[in-house]
Amino acid sequence: MTARTILRKLHGRTAVDVPRWAMLAAYAAALTTLPSTIWRITAFVIEAPLVKRVDAPPPGHGPILFEGVWYIITLSLVSEVLALLALGLVCEWGEVWPRWIPGLRGRRVPTLAAVIPASLGATALLIFPYALAMVASGRMLNGNPITPITEGWQSVALWIAYLPLVAWGPLLGILTVHYYRRRRAAQSAAVGSREAEVALAG
Repeated sequence: MTARTILRKLHGRTAVDVPRWAMLAAYAAALTTLPSTIWRITAFVIEAPLVKRVDAPPPGHGPILFEGVWYIITLSLVSEVLALLALGLVCEWGEVWPRWIPGLRGRRVPTLAAVIPASLGATALLIFPYALAMVASGRMLNGNPITPITEGWQSVALWIAYLPLVAWGPLLGILTVHYYRRRRAAQSAAVGSREAEVALAG
């Protein structure tokens, strides 16, 4: 069984007229969260020495609303699921509702039902380039000075894990534009075909 066959079984069949570059971009978008997920679980669930241990949040951090192992696991699972949704912009299940969805199974997915949330998601994900730029300048999102939780090789591991998130938003944006244009082109072709049939019948 080839790698392509395994991937196809995982995400379903590729939609019609999806170019190779779009499929690769979707895979890349789906994988952008994996390094940070591995780092987060390794650092805070397994408690590997990837961060400096502190007894209290650093000054200026603000209140911590969520913490604990289950929060880390939930955050990681949610981020992975959201990243995998990028595959819906290039696969058949992003155009036709899957069989396991009651009441919608087999129906066409309205173009805007995918484009609007994907566009909002791509815009929201631009927080990552901004956040990492702020961290690189030694500040938190609110502009307060940041107290590093890593040093030396730990910092290198942190940046390797989180830099891929910079590409998540742009990749999702590109895929969303391509999805919209491809669906509109298919709809226009279908309308043209029906009009030609009517003209021939008349």
